[in-house]
Amino acid sequence: MADFDVVVIGAGPGGYVAAIRAAQLGMRTAVIEDDNVGGVCLNWGCIPSKALLRNAEVLDLVRHAHEFGISVGDVSFDYGKAIDRSRQVVRRLTGGVRLLLRKNGVEHISGRGALRSVNTVAIDAAGRAITADNIIVATGARARHITNIPVDGETVLTSREAIVLREVPDRVVIVGGGAIGVEFADIYHSYGSEVTIVEMLPRLVPLEDEEISQQLERVFSRRGIGYKTGAMVGSVVVSNGIASVSVVDGDGGESVIECDKVLVAIGVQGNVEGVGLEAAGVRTERGFIPVDSEMRTNVPGVYAIGDVTGLLPLAHVASAQGVAAAEAIAGLNPMPLDYTLMPRATYCRPQIASFGLTEQQAADAGYSFKVGRFPMAASGKALAMGEANGMVKLVVDTEVGELLGAHMIGPEATELLGEVGLSRLLEGTTTELGWLVHPHPTISETIKEAALAVDGEAIHI
Repeated sequence: MADFDVVVIGAGPGGYVAAIRAAQLGMRTAVIEDDNVGGVCLNWGCIPSKALLRNAEVLDLVRHAHEFGISVGDVSFDYGKAIDRSRQVVRRLTGGVRLLLRKNGVEHISGRGALRSVNTVAIDAAGRAITADNIIVATGARARHITNIPVDGETVLTSREAIVLREVPDRVVIVGGGAIGVEFADIYHSYGSEVTIVEMLPRLVPLEDEEISQQLERVFSRRGIGYKTGAMVGSVVVSNGIASVSVVDGDGGESVIECDKVLVAIGVQGNVEGVGLEAAGVRTERGFIPVDSEMRTNVPGVYAIGDVTGLLPLAHVASAQGVAAAEAIAGLNPMPLDYTLMPRATYCRPQIASFGLTEQQAADAGYSFKVGRFPMAASGKALAMGEANGMVKLVVDTEVGELLGAHMIGPEATELLGEVGLSRLLEGTTTELGWLVHPHPTISETIKEAALAVDGEAIHI
């Protein structure tokens, strides 16, 4: 008899959720982790960055207090204390995860786990090996490196080093204009840095709807956050702590930007090394572990979840995959995950929130669709908050009115994802979204108005 029904390697947002769900379903479960529980998201990514973004928001609010009729003296800040606060938030949440594991009867084993065979996992620090009927690989991913931008952890950083950097750089170049890049740009600019984002694709947040990118670029330009799109970093040379960043634009022109720090934010690569995948015969592709709809690898009894699968590197996706894997092991036949409809959130200001198809993707896929838009500038709540930049845009199937995609930018836009996501899950249409009485004044009213706008029936614009 095996020691456990399920062993999970990695206790990030996918791993610890999978372990808890497996235990809830009555399976003897262990989770192996060689670092703090919570993974990159809780310790080095999602959570501490949101704490820092909140600090930056408060700082900007104080600086603009005169717009609200409030006078303040000289404003000073201590970025080190902002880092301390972010680490306090992390410690509280990691303690909570450890408590949840104990409460659900999951054995938490400290150490680095590696497959010795299909049913055996060796733990280096513990000097032991355990057996399991099912193994879930949840080892996550790390920042992707490229050869022409050598990361040294001092001047050239990834988000892992940047999230604990206690001093704000005077000048920083951020390589990559995706979610991580624009969030750090927001933080550093608020604390006084001269920021330049370099993005290879034609626009910032290039995976979002084009109109959303345009809105963000306008706001960043007004705030003084610099960016170069359609440009590549040719090389980075560090001398005496100063980086010279060679940037090549789309026309082949080259410029050099000098800065104190370079932040590389160009995606992730799966943590597939040192996990013993070869010993168990688990196949990898392009540095990730391919899985089926129930998170099974090519080897029966071995599953993979989270960023290591390369499907969609988001914490909530990893958690959903963890539940799917645990329920598949228990024989519950979980519903397949639709990655197109997974919510996506970016927490710079203004926030960006989306799911489903962009307008261009809907056109490329051959859908007959309509679009409804409503600007934040017409929202009473947004105006009262002093944050009227942004819009809600709904891409809607012409025939039945079902949401194909929702794309939002504005104050607390990420909190709007629940409503549109639930509407899609329940096969709702813009008719229901337009009928639903929303409380006034709220940002959520923009969803109702955008739904009405699909058929030209918006009231407030």
